[in-house]
Amino acid sequence: MASLTPDTPCSCDCFVSVPPASAIPAVIFAKNSDRPRDEVQEVVFVPAAMHAPGSRLQCTYIEVEQVSKTHAVILSRPSWLWGAEMGANEHGVCIGNEAVWTKEPVGEGEALLGMDLLRLALERGSSAQEALHVITGLLERYGQGGSCREDPMPFCYHNTFLLADRTEAWVLETAGQLWAAQRIREGAWNISNQLSIGTDISAEHPKLRAHAQTQGWWGGQGTFDFAQVFSLTQQPVRMEAAKARFQVGRELLRQQQGGITAEVMMGILRNKESGICMDSGGFRTTASMVSILPRDPTQPCVHFLTATPDPSRSVFKPFIFGVGVAQAPKVLSPTFGAQDPARTLPRFQTQVDRRHILYQGHQVALGLMESEQDQGQQLRQKQQALEQEGLEAARGLLARQRAPPLQDWGGLFQTFVERESQMYA
Repeated sequence: MASLTPDTPCSCDCFVSVPPASAIPAVIFAKNSDRPRDEVQEVVFVPAAMHAPGSRLQCTYIEVEQVSKTHAVILSRPSWLWGAEMGANEHGVCIGNEAVWTKEPVGEGEALLGMDLLRLALERGSSAQEALHVITGLLERYGQGGSCREDPMPFCYHNTFLLADRTEAWVLETAGQLWAAQRIREGAWNISNQLSIGTDISAEHPKLRAHAQTQGWWGGQGTFDFAQVFSLTQQPVRMEAAKARFQVGRELLRQQQGGITAEVMMGILRNKESGICMDSGGFRTTASMVSILPRDPTQPCVHFLTATPDPSRSVFKPFIFGVGVAQAPKVLSPTFGAQDPARTLPRFQTQVDRRHILYQGHQVALGLMESEQDQGQQLRQKQQALEQEGLEAARGLLARQRAPPLQDWGGLFQTFVERESQMYA
C-alpha cells in the first residue's frame, strides 16, 4: 500500500439533508472534492444511450461489460480519468465518494477506481438504492484498485459513498470487496474519509461478519459495529484530522436542522476554519457541488457545480436536465488521445496541461483576489451576484413562480459558464 505522506490528498466531505431537516420538501446533497492542488476538474455531460449486446466499456484502467441502456449524467471529474468525484443523473440520483483506509489491505493492482464505480452507478441506477446495488455488484465482480492520482508514485485507497435521490439517502462503506450500508430516511448526515457506519446496518456483504471473525477482528457474538471492527487501530495523522472535520461538519448540520437549503450547504462547503474548504499541504478543494432534489417528481432537480477550485472564491452554477442540454465547452479539458500519460505505460511519466478555459480565467481571478484588494473585491462581488442570480432562478422555478420553457433548462449551465468566463476576460 502506498504510504500516507503529509501531501496525501485524502480529504473530502459529503453532506445530505433529508426532510424534515431540509427547509423545503427536498433532499439537499453537497460535496467538496479535495484533490492534489494542481489537478484540474472538468464538468462533463454524457447523454443517455443504448448499447449493442456484448459491448465492452473502457473505464480508467480496465474494461467492464456494458449494459443495454445508460442514463444521462452530469459529472465533476479529475480530467485525467474516466470516472467522477461527484455527479448526478437524469433520475435525480446524486453520488459523492471519499477515500478510506481500513484493516483490509489496499492493493496497487489496477481494477475499478471508486470514481469509476460512482460514474457506473449514476449511468445505471435510477434510484439511490439501485445505484448502491450497481456498486456492490461491480465491486464483487471486478474489485477496486489502481492509483487514484496523476503521479508516478502509486496512491491507492478504498471508498465510501454517499448516495441520494428525491426520497432518501444511503451511506455505503467498503473494505476491499466487503461493504456495509446504512439507509438515511430523514435528518442530516455527512461522511469524511473514515468509516462511520456503526451498528445501524441496513444491508451488508453476506460474508462481512464471517470474514471479520476469521481475521480475529470480531468475536462472533454480541454487537457488530462495522466502523469499530474494520477501522485501523492506529489511524494516520490525516485520518485523525478527518475525524475532527467530520465532527465539525456534523455540528454545522445540527445547527441548521429544519432550515437546510442549498445556500446553507454552500456555506458549509466554504467553511475554511474547519478544513472543509481545504487549502493546505499540497492539496485543496478542486471542485464543489450542491443539488436540490425535490420530493415532487414534477419539479426538476437543480444541480449547482463550480468547475473551479476553492468554493469560497467560486461560482456555483445551476444545471438542469432538460431538452437541448449539451456539453459546456469552456469547462471541458483538452484531450490527448493515445499519447495521454494516463494511458501510456508506464503511466504518469510526463505532465500535460489539462486546464479548461474557465479554469484558466478563474486562476487569473484568484491571483487578483490575492494581490489586488480593490479589484479582487469587485470581482468577488460579481461572482456573488452571478451566483445569487442562479439561486433565485432555482427558487422561482421550484416555487412555480417562473417556469422557463423546457428547452431553456438545458442551456442554463452553459449560459452561466459563459457569463462567468466573460467576467474573467
